Amino acid sequence: MSRRPIIYARPLLAALAAVTVLTATAAATPGKDAPAPAAAATASATLDDTYYASAVGKSGTALKAALHTVIKSQTKVSYSQVWEALKDTDEDPANPGNVILLYTGESRPEDDNGGNVGQWNREHVWAKSHGDFGTATGPGTDLHHLRPADVQVNSIRDNKDFDNGGSQVSGAPGNYTDADSFEPRDADKGDVARMILYMAVRYEGDDAWADLEPNEKVDNGSAPYIGKLSVLKEWSQEDPPSAFEKNRNEVIYTQYQHNRNPFIDHPEWVESIW
Repeated sequence: MSRRPIIYARPLLAALAAVTVLTATAAATPGKDAPAPAAAATASATLDDTYYASAVGKSGTALKAALHTVIKSQTKVSYSQVWEALKDTDEDPANPGNVILLYTGESRPEDDNGGNVGQWNREHVWAKSHGDFGTATGPGTDLHHLRPADVQVNSIRDNKDFDNGGSQVSGAPGNYTDADSFEPRDADKGDVARMILYMAVRYEGDDAWADLEPNEKVDNGSAPYIGKLSVLKEWSQEDPPSAFEKNRNEVIYTQYQHNRNPFIDHPEWVESIW
């Protein structure tokens, strides 16, 4: 696979200490990096004392096991309910009637969803064929890895693994693809990594679904694996959680599934586990 130098130009966003009111708007095309709407941000110290209490202080496989037990408890949504949920989780903070699309950062009317060219649909970041879970309630409807995406870009990504390199995706500058992998734009790299690693912790094969795991391959097909782990780790480090991503985690936790993506709250746990 060809590789190209990666330049991460995205500025680091200040961590939310408690409730932060964000008023700035994107300077050019609205995108994921536009500040998140004010959310009831959960203080990390409180989370560590409550939600993550059984995991704090652990590392490696012990940490992974503890986090699995914590986040496995969730309220499930149906695949049809995902449409409405994404309108809340991915709402454009500068235009509440729109959603921000993964991969392109475009702001598009929330009701312009479906399967036609120019619309947005439901992208499974952990491709649903990797483990053959489809759209059934469970991993197929887990909001922590479902994002609104342009129909055509979603189709181009298809069920490819993630890696660096390839040719630029038409209509989606900054995204690259080849025969067996997809590279998202820099502003979405960390999001993709943390969504994939969430799925690997949440679904461990103990609830009728496949044991999902990241690996170092990019041709996993229908096996319950997605690569490349080493690249995903780099992406998570280079593109830390944004205000938009943190707000999304909060909305899923408080309004829908009532579980969290631990790698948004504690990015350092990626290296601790993998």
